[in-house]
Amino acid sequence: MAATARTRVALLGGFLVFFASAVNVSGNMVFPVNHKFKGPGKQVSLGAWKEHDARRHRRLLAGADSAIDLQLGGNGHPSEAGLYIAKIGLGSPSKDFHVQVDTGSDVLWVNCAECSNCPTKNNLGFKLTMYDSKSSSTSSKVTCDQEFCTSSFNGKLPDCKADMLCNYSISYGDGSTTSGYYVKDNIQLDKVNGNHQTTSTYGTVVFGCGAKQSGNLGKSPGAVDGILGFGQANASVISQLSSSGKVKKQFAHCLDNVKGGGIWAIGEVVEPKVKNTTPLIPNLPHYTVTVKSVEVGGDVVDFPTDLFGLFEDRNGVVIDSGTTLAYLSPEFYEPFMKKIYARQSGLKKHTVDEQFTCFEYSRNVDDGFPVVKFNFKNSAVLTAYPHDYLFQLKASDDVWCSGWQTNSMKSKDGKSMTILGDLVLSNKLVLYDIENQAIGWTDYNCTSSIKLKDEKSGQVYSVGAHNLSSASGPMIGRIQCMPLIRTYDWDEQQSAYYPGIGFYSIKC
Repeated sequence: MAATARTRVALLGGFLVFFASAVNVSGNMVFPVNHKFKGPGKQVSLGAWKEHDARRHRRLLAGADSAIDLQLGGNGHPSEAGLYIAKIGLGSPSKDFHVQVDTGSDVLWVNCAECSNCPTKNNLGFKLTMYDSKSSSTSSKVTCDQEFCTSSFNGKLPDCKADMLCNYSISYGDGSTTSGYYVKDNIQLDKVNGNHQTTSTYGTVVFGCGAKQSGNLGKSPGAVDGILGFGQANASVISQLSSSGKVKKQFAHCLDNVKGGGIWAIGEVVEPKVKNTTPLIPNLPHYTVTVKSVEVGGDVVDFPTDLFGLFEDRNGVVIDSGTTLAYLSPEFYEPFMKKIYARQSGLKKHTVDEQFTCFEYSRNVDDGFPVVKFNFKNSAVLTAYPHDYLFQLKASDDVWCSGWQTNSMKSKDGKSMTILGDLVLSNKLVLYDIENQAIGWTDYNCTSSIKLKDEKSGQVYSVGAHNLSSASGPMIGRIQCMPLIRTYDWDEQQSAYYPGIGFYSIKC
């Protein structure tokens, strides 16, 4: 997850080999979340954004059906902010862990007390915490014969014996790896119990205990305690929390890149209404949807029918809140940008950090540049306004830069990937309906409130925006490679199985 001091926002999250077993959890919920890096007004190196993007990549909960509020902090502006962080509690007694919230990965993992090469400090304003299973009265290790492991291999692993650990191993595109073993323990969350009111609630989840880190994971001064994945796999916290069937498998976020912070909540969103949703392309690891056309200033940009294809001839676009900018395939980037600048042919453009196209512009960018619309299946439209995709180097000057980037990453079938990140997702309520395999959004004031429904009582509660303070620090991130083949290797020293990972030919 971590990278160099110049990295910033993750493209896509890491993928695990094992799938998590179901745990009984109930309700709509909200988490306290904090932004990881710089706040408004604190300048950072623009090159770090792109470098970071390139790397990124036991019982029912007490109180039964509930909604969970993830308090949000930070700012998605390319020259000011970074990743988003949640503070959660693990173990008994509960200890606080600051983990990156990531829709591009699945598993929750944290650094463990016996970890080799784990970071011991950062400059983000909070102390790093090591999870110690021995200090938690509710901790138990997951073994290779338990359902958590066997469900991944459609049966018991060969040579599996009693007390052999179920291990995890994740590789990221920058060469970093994290590995360890799975544990089951209590997690402390914020349950919504009234309008703008929460109370602590507890559940049991399976998560990774990081025993060994390599590469940049153990080096970055911007390190956090781990990653909280919000992907679709059974291993993700959202899947575990909804596995009892009493909680809708839905969550939503509203990222405010103007004042910072925003909303992140688990549960059924009643208000605002998301009128149109678009179906997720099935059997893909990320939240991927089909684009029908792209308009710039009302003009459709021509592209081959399979230009956005991630697999076969599907026009897939990845929706990823863990990515700061927007990455377009090279074949599409040139004609797209030509239309962006069509009305401003006299601009004197220059390059910043060897990758960002910038220019001086003293007027209102919303009057001088076109609105961009991505049209998806089922009439879902994602709109990017000029003030979304153009950003100022400093609020006090007239230098603007473009957040549209060309993406050289290749998918399995050799096609370039198109990834839409916070550049176009900010200032929108984005709803992830995993149960119905759909995603939708609506323009929204992310400093206001949304309403969540408690499934058990039928009550509707307001959940407000948060803007937690964030310390200054460098951006970090990574990009995952998607697993293709699951293998496993026996480690004599650890007396445990370590799953190996096969990869698609993503250039990461």
